[in-house]
Amino acid sequence: MREPNKKFWREKVTAEITLTHLQEIAQEVGAAFTAAETAAFLNQGGLAQGLWIHMMRAGEEYLKSSLVLQSHTLAVQERAAMQAATIQ
Repeated sequence: MREPNKKFWREKVTAEITLTHLQEIAQEVGAAFTAAETAAFLNQGGLAQGLWIHMMRAGEEYLKSSLVLQSHTLAVQERAAMQAATIQ
């Protein structure tokens, strides 16, 4: 049984949009922000938290579609291998 507050080791992957990324995006749409302005923009009205939530949901959907595609590809490869083994 799991202890409620016990921390378990897990491999962690970090994906983030940095201030530099946001400055580049701003330039693409015709706005120019300093690093301080970019940080202030992200910190106003919970924008950074909303961005994080959106990124997590998008990441989950991307992973789901990738897993479905991979499992389909593996199933096709397994069927081809079984057919080849049967023919020999």
